[in-house]
Amino acid sequence: MSHRDTATPTDHETLGRTLIDAGWNESDHDRIDDLYADDSVINDPSEPTAGTGPDAYERYVTRHTDAAAELELTIDDITVANGTIAIQVSGNATPESHFLGRDPDREDGAVTFSGLEVLSVENGSIVEWSGTLLSDAAVDAFVEGFQGDVIRPGDGEYDEARAVWNRVIDKYPALIARCTGVADVIDAVDFARENDLLVAVRGGGHNVAGTAVCDGGLVIDLSRMKGVHVDLDAGTVRAEGGVTWGELDRETQVFGLATPGGVVSITGIAGLTLNGGMGWLRRKYGLSIDNLVSADIVTADGEFLTASETQNSELFWGIRGGGGNFGVVTSFEYRLHPVGPEVMFAATMYPLKTAHEVLVSWRDFMADTPEEVSSEVIFWSVPAVPDFPDETHGEPIVTVAAMHCGPVKEGRRVLQPLRELAEPLLDLSVAAPYTQVQRMFDLFFPEGELCHYWKSINLDRLDDEIIDAVVTIAKDRPDPRILIPIWHQGGEMDRMDATETAYGDRSMKYMLSLDSTWEDPADTEEIVAWTREHWADMHRFSDGSLYLNFPGFGEEGEELVRSAAGRENFDRLVTLKEEYDAGNLFRLNQNITPTASPSGDK
Repeated sequence: MSHRDTATPTDHETLGRTLIDAGWNESDHDRIDDLYADDSVINDPSEPTAGTGPDAYERYVTRHTDAAAELELTIDDITVANGTIAIQVSGNATPESHFLGRDPDREDGAVTFSGLEVLSVENGSIVEWSGTLLSDAAVDAFVEGFQGDVIRPGDGEYDEARAVWNRVIDKYPALIARCTGVADVIDAVDFARENDLLVAVRGGGHNVAGTAVCDGGLVIDLSRMKGVHVDLDAGTVRAEGGVTWGELDRETQVFGLATPGGVVSITGIAGLTLNGGMGWLRRKYGLSIDNLVSADIVTADGEFLTASETQNSELFWGIRGGGGNFGVVTSFEYRLHPVGPEVMFAATMYPLKTAHEVLVSWRDFMADTPEEVSSEVIFWSVPAVPDFPDETHGEPIVTVAAMHCGPVKEGRRVLQPLRELAEPLLDLSVAAPYTQVQRMFDLFFPEGELCHYWKSINLDRLDDEIIDAVVTIAKDRPDPRILIPIWHQGGEMDRMDATETAYGDRSMKYMLSLDSTWEDPADTEEIVAWTREHWADMHRFSDGSLYLNFPGFGEEGEELVRSAAGRENFDRLVTLKEEYDAGNLFRLNQNITPTASPSGDK
């Protein structure tokens, strides 16, 4: 709740200017209090966890003003868009103590600086703040030594560089460091740590939760790191952190090989792998993490390490399911398997009215099918695209999708029953190159055009009660673009013990995903609320475990990680976080708070 008085400005630009004046020029604490909601989130980059309320913002300002005499700060530019205010500032100050990297005992003279403050506003009050100040000398030195591009607000590439796949994510970083290799990553990590910068790490950029970009901090962008090398003698492939699954598959399929990845080719390998990695090969060859042989990683102290079963094995355990908590993974080495070049793919659309009989038959089929088959059922509506007959556009459907990764002739025979579960509306089943199957869903998830909020939960069974519950949700979808897949798990992916990787227990046979997708950002609040309501309701059929690649916006904090990993794994992850990132530099992820964090609650 806000305790704003009636004199507080409601115009967003005026609100931003008032905050800067009250905080930096007037030290008007009462005025600051009036601008903020009581429960506002303050992302002070020098603190290991976010603070709450206007007092946390005042501490950020006071830390700087107490360290310098004659501090002058001016507003250079203000951008207002969709409830966000991005304020570019600059100024100068004479340090009296350590100030923005300048030690007055060693160096004389004033410091010139620039910065960015980003405010999220709701109902006329600031509900979230992020920001930073950086000395011009420090930024200039960083840029001079950096091989790639460093992009700042006002640069021509800035808006394109800060955009991610999910349209609802609209954040304003202070710097975007497009790395060309490991040396750039190390420089970026060191710069962020030494200058108390909030850090986001971007791989391929297909980031549903929006943690690949940040307000007021540094984006370490690996999207230009595209190297892929297939080692036929070792039966492995090594790929850099900016590679997408489509790019990886293209190289490995030259040799008729593949490693388990996702189901959308524009997904980055990094984010998907670090949180598990579920795709069309899961029942035959497991998750992406089950095929990870080694990974190169830059830790929070700027150290370059290789993690594998024989090198830094505990770190290797942690990155297989523990997400980006322990550093920036610059390359991944995967085990390869013979796949393709052609595979059989079933894609049969049934009318929604047949959903109950279709799901019962699909469930029974999957109980005995060979592990070459990975499958899911998807509640959806026929998209209004030329690929589908006009008369079917908008029809609510349940689609049975499955891939057989063995010989096409055998796959066609094995998958045929899935095409006959009821009278189909459309049957798009086809024998196709594996790379084409990996691209089949790309058309429906164009980059930057749609809003997304995806939540998952594992189900302990798929009986009549659960089927009826899911069908009821499907009939209630507020937007026809919303998908509701039920993934069949099992096979090779559940042969791993719960504690063998950080991913957690794999005994649940089904995973329900509420993949809410819509076009108009104005519908975000309504659709997110709808998704969360039904996600919460489905917990009655689950132990609460879930898939961290579909986390919504990660609102539940580390409880989300605890639910996915399990308590034993979670405690082990906390210890690992303490060892490799005690200051929580890498916090924009499904975060694990280190035990050393002053505001940690362990």
